[in-house]
Amino acid sequence: MLNKEKIPKHIAIIMDGNGRWAREKHLPRTAGHKQGVDRVKEIVSASAKLGVKALTLFAFSTENWIRPKREINILMRFLDHFLDSQIKDLMKNNVKLLFIGRDRPIPEFLLAKMSLAEDKTKYNTGLTLVLALNYGSRQEMVDAVKKVIRDAKDGKVNPEKFDVDDFARYLYTAGLPDPDLLIRTSGEMRISNFLLWQLSYAELYFVKKFWPDFHAKDLEKAIAEFQRRERRFGDTHAN
Repeated sequence: MLNKEKIPKHIAIIMDGNGRWAREKHLPRTAGHKQGVDRVKEIVSASAKLGVKALTLFAFSTENWIRPKREINILMRFLDHFLDSQIKDLMKNNVKLLFIGRDRPIPEFLLAKMSLAEDKTKYNTGLTLVLALNYGSRQEMVDAVKKVIRDAKDGKVNPEKFDVDDFARYLYTAGLPDPDLLIRTSGEMRISNFLLWQLSYAELYFVKKFWPDFHAKDLEKAIAEFQRRERRFGDTHAN
């Protein structure tokens, strides 16, 4: 049984293994991505029911553009369909949707739908669902530094008083709490340029299951493991 008082406020997930799942079943990679979208719906619903405040999913990295063009187009169509089909459910379940990452070269029609979805859900007060799309953490930090430099030149920032909390406000995730728990599926044990700044004190949980096989019960197992750990944040006493 999960301790309802110790549910992670923010969970981040690297959804890995769609292609390998499909290959093991002698299916096209697109079948893995389709199943992966179904898992997104399930995990979003489960997270909301558990009382998670924010869920960030690594949907598409800046490095993923090197994949075959046909696969990229299919992934973009899946996102397009997700936005069309799920916006009513997001509204019904009081879910706020945010996107983080760079706009270009995401197709213009998709950027418009993403913006509309954010606008429609911006007043929802339940779970905040963050989709990291065309996202890379190193690029995020470079973009943040550029903004800081501009503000410093304009006299909006005092470099002598600038601290880590100030810097966090220049990241794509400004306004969100840092993740308490990172989950990565497929057995890979790395964070792949994902939320490098924000994951500084997160608990890391790696599971061998591919993302299409990761269900609500697996999310609960990850949270149960999180609740067994002691988080000291550099102190000698657990929090």
